[in-house]
Amino acid sequence: MSKDYLKSKIINIAGNVSESISNKNIDQFIVLLNELHKWNQKFNLTSIRNVDDMISGHLMDSLSAHPYIKGDSVVDIGTGAGFPGLPLAIINQNVNYLLVDSNGKKIGFINHIINLLEIKNVKTKKIRIENFFPHQVFDTVIARALSSLPNLIKLSQHLLKEEGVLISMKGKHPSDELKLLNDSWITDVREVSVESMSDKQRHIILLHKKEGSKL
Repeated sequence: MSKDYLKSKIINIAGNVSESISNKNIDQFIVLLNELHKWNQKFNLTSIRNVDDMISGHLMDSLSAHPYIKGDSVVDIGTGAGFPGLPLAIINQNVNYLLVDSNGKKIGFINHIINLLEIKNVKTKKIRIENFFPHQVFDTVIARALSSLPNLIKLSQHLLKEEGVLISMKGKHPSDELKLLNDSWITDVREVSVESMSDKQRHIILLHKKEGSKL
């Protein structure tokens, strides 16, 4: 698939984040997607196999969270092959990203991309989330299709600053999961539209700790 075709398609479906994407970013995205396609043939990193489908299913889906990123430190837990963390880090170079996953091949791919594209604001950690207890806490904790909301909170609330935001990227509206949350959390559900994924529901759930709550 030609670079010009991929560049044109990315520009055409960039939507709300188009102003944040530079020509350099687009070139980086093309390298990212082409490398993912190559690695997928050997290591089966993601279920989306076609580069064309990766533009919407991985790249643009990841970038839909861009308006909700808070602060200058972000941890992407259960990042898989680097989504949403890598695309977000590419267009947010002033924000530091830590991408966490327990799969060595997926972390290996992310490190390959970091080195290939000389991305300075991304680090990785190979570990299971339930065993991850870093010294620092983060302004934003983000996860894409990782777990139910109650379990996601259980796994990650210790990673979040008091004034931070926990972002869960979901498909359909998680109404049943929201009912299971206790009153220590303020929830804000945003329905998002991803171009070329109009047949699939996408929702972003923003979770904030209530001031003074004991978790």
